[in-house]
Amino acid sequence: MSSIDRSQSVGGTRTYEVRTYGCQMNVHDSERLSGLLEDAGYVRAPEGADGADVVVFNTCAVRENADNKLYGNLGHLAPKKASRPGMQIAVGGCLAQKDRDTIVKRAPWVDVVFGTHNIGKLPVLLERARVQEEAQVEIAESLEAFPSTLPTRRESAYAAWVSISVGCNNTCTFCIVPALRGKEKDRRPGDILAEIEALVAEGVSEITLLGQNVNAYGSDIGDREAFSKLLRACGKIDGLERVRFTSPHPRDFTDDVIAAMAETPNVMPQLHMPLQSGSDPVLKAMRRSYRQERFLGIIEKVRAAIPHAAISTDIIVGFPGETEEDFEQTLHVVREARFAQAFTFQYSKRPGTPAAEMDGQIPKKVVQERYERLVALQEEISWEENKKQVGRTLELMVAEGEGRKDDTTHRLSGRAPDSRLVHFTKPDQEVRPGDVVTVEITYAAPHHLLAEGPVLDVRRTRAGDAWEKRNAAEKAKPVGVMLGLPKIGAPEPLPAVASGCGCD
Repeated sequence: MSSIDRSQSVGGTRTYEVRTYGCQMNVHDSERLSGLLEDAGYVRAPEGADGADVVVFNTCAVRENADNKLYGNLGHLAPKKASRPGMQIAVGGCLAQKDRDTIVKRAPWVDVVFGTHNIGKLPVLLERARVQEEAQVEIAESLEAFPSTLPTRRESAYAAWVSISVGCNNTCTFCIVPALRGKEKDRRPGDILAEIEALVAEGVSEITLLGQNVNAYGSDIGDREAFSKLLRACGKIDGLERVRFTSPHPRDFTDDVIAAMAETPNVMPQLHMPLQSGSDPVLKAMRRSYRQERFLGIIEKVRAAIPHAAISTDIIVGFPGETEEDFEQTLHVVREARFAQAFTFQYSKRPGTPAAEMDGQIPKKVVQERYERLVALQEEISWEENKKQVGRTLELMVAEGEGRKDDTTHRLSGRAPDSRLVHFTKPDQEVRPGDVVTVEITYAAPHHLLAEGPVLDVRRTRAGDAWEKRNAAEKAKPVGVMLGLPKIGAPEPLPAVASGCGCD
C-alpha cells in the first residue's frame, strides 16, 4: 500500500488545510493557495477531521515572535506527521521569503518552502517533494504572477478581494514588507476591471481593491491619477454594488481620489487611513512622508466631501524614542480626527528593520500604560460616533458568520455602507448572505449597532443567489475548514498583539 493510500483522505482524494497569519494580502494569497490545491485535485479537509494530508502555513514576518509561533506550530505537527505516512507540510509567505533554508534546518520534517513571489508553484513542489522524498525549497526573487491570475477558492460567495498591485516603494523603518514583497508592481487597469466583471458575473456584489499601498497605484505604470480613474471605472460596472479599498498611504492620498470617492455611488463612504503616530518627530523617525497637519488636512477634506464617511486608522504605541509629549500628540490627533475605529499596536521589533536597532527602545511597562490610555480614549470616541447613527435608516448587506451571538439572540448581521457592523432582528421571510435589508438603527455600542425593530425592506440579490448556490454545492461535499481570517469590511478591534502587519 502506498503512502498516499495509507493517509487519511476523503473518498480516496488527498485533503488539505491552509493556516493563515498576517494581513489582507496573506488572506488573498491563501484563497489562491486553496484554489491551486483544488485545481490540482485536493479537497479541503472536513470540519473536525483529525488533520489533513497537506497542511500549508502562509506566514507573516512582521512581528517579533512570528518565527517562534511558526516553529511551535510545526513542532506540534511533527509527531502527527511521523505517525501518518504521506502527510506533507508546506511553509510559504513572508517568513518563508525571509528565512528560506533556515526553516528546513530547524524543522527538517517540512516538505516544501516557497516564497511570496511564487505561490503558484505549490502543487508542483508538493509532488516533487513526494517523488524525490526530500524537502523542496524554492524562493523566487521577483513576482512570477499576480495572485489574482491564479485559481481561487474564495471564502465568500458575495464579496471578493481584487489585487491591484503588489510590493511597496516606501521605506518605513518599522516595516519589513518591502524587503519581502519587493518594489511596487501594478496590474494593468484592463486586467483588473476584467477580473471584477468576471466576479460580478459569478454573483459577487462587493469587491475590495487590495494593495500594500493601494492608492500609490499608477506609480509603476506612469499615471499619477490611475487610482482615482480605477475607482470611477468601477462605478460603471453593472451589478457591482459596493467598492472598498485597503490600505492607502497619506502620502499618496490626493484630491482626485477624494473626488472619485465622493462622486462614484458604489464607492463606499469608508476610509482606512493609517496614522501610526501623531508626533512629527516620531513620524520622521518612522520615515513616514507626512506630518500631523497633512494627515488632519486629509481627514478634513474627506469629511467635507463625504460627511457620513467612517474613518479608521492604525496606530503604533511605543515606537523607539517616543516621549510622553510625542504620545500626547497622538492622543491629540485621535481627538481631532474622531476615528470610527482604530487598530492599535504596541510596538514590536521587526527583525531586519532599522527601528529594531534604534536607541530609545521603550520599556514594556511604559508602552502598556500608554496603550491602555489610547484604547480607552478611542473606545469613548467610537461609542460617541456610533451613537450618532441611532435613528438613521441604513441599507445593510447581510453577512455570513459576523454575528457570533446571532443564534442565541435570534438576529442576523450585516454591514452598513460605511462598514459598521449591525445586528438586526431576523425577519419572517428568508434572508441570505449577500441580500440587502433596510433597517433603522435603535442602539449603539462601541463596536457594533443594533436595529431592534422590524426590518423595513428585504431585497433579494444575485449575490444572495450565488451564496445559495454555493451553499447547496458545499452541502453535497465535505465541509471545509475555514481560514478564520478577516472578512470583507472592517474587522473587529484587534488586541495589542495582532496578526496583521499594520504597516501601510
